[in-house]
Amino acid sequence: MGLRIEDYALIGDCRTAALVGNDGSIDWLCLPGFDSPACFAALLGEPGNGHWKIAPSQPPKRVSRRYRPESLVLETLFETEDGVCRLTDFMPMTNAAPSLVRIVTGLEGRVDLRMDLVIRFDYGRLIPWVSRADHELVAIAGPDLLVLRTPARHRGEDLKTVVDFAVGPGDEVPFVLSHGPSHHEMPGPIDPQAALEHTETSWRDWAARCNYEGRWREAVVRSLITLKALTFSATGGFIAAPTTSLPEMPGGSRNWDYRFCWLRDATFGLLSLMQAGYRQEAVAWRDWLVRAVAGHPSQIQPLYSITGAHRMDEWQVPWLPGYRGATPVRVGNAAFAQIQLDTFGEVLDALHHARRYDLAPSRESWSLQKALLSYLETLRDEPDHGIWEVRGRKQHFTHSKVMMWVAFDRAVSAVEDFDLDGPADRWRNLRDSLHAEICEKAFNRDLGAFVQAYGSSNLDAATLLIPLVGFLPASDPRMVATVEAIGKRLVRDGFVHRYDTREAEDGLPPGEGVFLACTFWYIDNLVLQGRYDEGSRMFEKLLGIRNDVGLLSEQYDVDERTLLGNFPQALSHLALIDTAYNLHAAQGPARERAKHRRGMILQAAEADPREGRRYRLQRELYSLHRQLNCGWRNRVDDIVAGQPLSRMDMMPHEVPNER
Repeated sequence: MGLRIEDYALIGDCRTAALVGNDGSIDWLCLPGFDSPACFAALLGEPGNGHWKIAPSQPPKRVSRRYRPESLVLETLFETEDGVCRLTDFMPMTNAAPSLVRIVTGLEGRVDLRMDLVIRFDYGRLIPWVSRADHELVAIAGPDLLVLRTPARHRGEDLKTVVDFAVGPGDEVPFVLSHGPSHHEMPGPIDPQAALEHTETSWRDWAARCNYEGRWREAVVRSLITLKALTFSATGGFIAAPTTSLPEMPGGSRNWDYRFCWLRDATFGLLSLMQAGYRQEAVAWRDWLVRAVAGHPSQIQPLYSITGAHRMDEWQVPWLPGYRGATPVRVGNAAFAQIQLDTFGEVLDALHHARRYDLAPSRESWSLQKALLSYLETLRDEPDHGIWEVRGRKQHFTHSKVMMWVAFDRAVSAVEDFDLDGPADRWRNLRDSLHAEICEKAFNRDLGAFVQAYGSSNLDAATLLIPLVGFLPASDPRMVATVEAIGKRLVRDGFVHRYDTREAEDGLPPGEGVFLACTFWYIDNLVLQGRYDEGSRMFEKLLGIRNDVGLLSEQYDVDERTLLGNFPQALSHLALIDTAYNLHAAQGPARERAKHRRGMILQAAEADPREGRRYRLQRELYSLHRQLNCGWRNRVDDIVAGQPLSRMDMMPHEVPNER
């Protein structure tokens, strides 16, 4: 049957990533980039489709593993009848050729081990031409070259490379596998120990910047490291997952390629990074976003490549049998050509919060945003494929309409609160008419809840985002009723389904696991409604299904108690980070996304005069910032002499809900 999804751990270098099984086998690796063809594809097929295994020759008595603290350096401990050894796996964080380093260290007694290296380029299809020297092996097929360097003596056997060796206390045997273009000179050698020290230090220094100090710090830091590992350092874009075609249902056909950047993650990503103290990464993500959507507004799409490329044509890989028989195996994602109107709202919302955090891009970027808004007006009454990228007919999805409202709402805020130019009256009318329409057509009075689409009777967990984007407060009776209805019909054993696949028209066979991001959104609503203890218990249950090294996939099988879908999943970890902050403090991301409208600020001012003063100061200081071209939030204490306010106080905000 092969390993379960949770039996894998992630290593990476912010250019690509590998999945390492708890049996010592690397079963998935794409080189040189996240979306390159895999040279190890056993994850979606057989060992003969490419893998790299280092493990005891005989089955070990016990296997345990961990990441070195606050790093992406993986350690696997093998205990046998005769001894104990450690396998250390990592990818060096350098500008040199992408490489994997594996170091076997003897700890107790004597351990006999075997290395099996099966290189199969082009998703497990191409057998390379291999040449060998004493301590070096070179494999070439077409444009790709891999070189293995190790002091261990290796040999060829049945179209693979093997090494039989042993370690005792203090012995170390390194293996370094490096990639390069076959028409270039071979990648240079790497000092394994120096690379290990540098890589561990780099990750720990990065993790130390996290400002979260609550009870769930370990989970938050691990999620941030995972998100960083899924970031393409050259562009700042982060992929949804490093894998393709891991099924959302055992043996099913809901198998998609997630090695791309989704605009749906735009605001989640920016706020998570800023909340945790990673301003540089937030700026890089914002810049990737602006570059990706640049061009004619009609060409905006739901997802892009890690470089911002538009084409991700979808095709099937017939020679791979799929993870545990789940077919088809897909490369590329046809959703790039879909109409998903929520993407406009995500872009405008992310760039709105960039302004709030003083990350505002140039006025040329504002011109692009105005062009997007102008085009969105022409789509005001159009249906789309929605956030879940259904492959059935287009509908007037509630979430898409709410995000259209978000787009025009943030545009009004840009004019009113940030002195940018634009037809605020027209945008305001569009915003208000959308609000009225959504409340009328998306709320099913028979169910007493917001539903998936206009005229539908199906619930959809995407409606949990309604209060998170500020469309309605979580305390609104309609949202209270919606959360209650979702709790009754979509929650199973404490986890939330996206929607009922047996009832919805999504163009696919029914059946999938519970959706982890939706479960986090459900908890966010509980927190905003003051149900803190209930939300905290659900959060702990979610943390309990992470694998042994703290990773989450997209979905979860409640019956089999196993992870489902592509792994690890950025959206799941983004949602974990946000919910941890929401549970920890009154100013978590669930409230941040709602801090956008002048009207909300003035309502708060009526309730508390201090809020009015803060709002006036915010406007005055922003104006001063524009005149002096300086970061006014860093000058607050100087300007507000005698009555210093925090940087958070300088941002428009609502009165925090009481728990």
